Amino acid sequence: MITDEARLLAEAFWPGPLTMILEKNGQIPYETTGGLDTVAVRMPEHPIALELIRRSGCMIAAPSANASGRPSPTEASHVAEDLSGKIPMILDGGTVGIGIESTIVDLTETVPMILRPGYITRESISAVLGTDVGIDPGITESKEDIRPKAPGMRYRHYAPRAQMLIVSGEPGAVTAEINRRVAGCHTDRARAAVIASEETAAGYEADVVLTIASRLDEDGIARHLYGILRKCDEAGVDIIYSEAFATPRIGQAIMNRLLKAAGHQMIEV
Repeated sequence: MITDEARLLAEAFWPGPLTMILEKNGQIPYETTGGLDTVAVRMPEHPIALELIRRSGCMIAAPSANASGRPSPTEASHVAEDLSGKIPMILDGGTVGIGIESTIVDLTETVPMILRPGYITRESISAVLGTDVGIDPGITESKEDIRPKAPGMRYRHYAPRAQMLIVSGEPGAVTAEINRRVAGCHTDRARAAVIASEETAAGYEADVVLTIASRLDEDGIARHLYGILRKCDEAGVDIIYSEAFATPRIGQAIMNRLLKAAGHQMIEV
């Protein structure tokens, strides 16, 4: 059922990276909602996706184009890596523009609720609706008894094959701590990768140092995140150390994905 809130958000953000949870009607089969009376709806911004929808002449139900738990694909080669031989074809629309998944907002609650942070912020949604918007406590809490409602937000997800640890703090202290840990890896003959910003990458002594973007370019950090995690897989490292990227606008979404990839393993220095 399309509500007034849904219409306001659609006018403001569609086509774009916003998914809305609504009460389903009789046109939506239960097979596409997992037996639930709610449905997640979205209108993508990419011209090829929009043309596919237009030509189909109907609603399209689609899962993510990656193996469960793996980093989300940001180019066609990532889809092929995970799903080659399991799907009949790949429609290549080029490298993604944003990189992280859409914001999910649940409009079936009394207070609209963010179930997954994304490129469209909680503040932006609140401004359009003219009301406070909540956030699922399962996003901000890692306690076992507080589970997020959105699929893909539990446990270790978006994850590379190697163990991953995030180090947060003042830049010099972060570099020193990661280099100390990398030295221990070398003693154990383990290969280590570091995910760093342009500002700090030169200070690391790991086997593989991957520069994600400048800290001033949070869109670039989001766009390159999953590709960087897949590059760690390609490098065959045993452990990954990443700086934290709590940027001003979409830092919650970026850190949410990093923490899930690392299984919530983070240290403060």
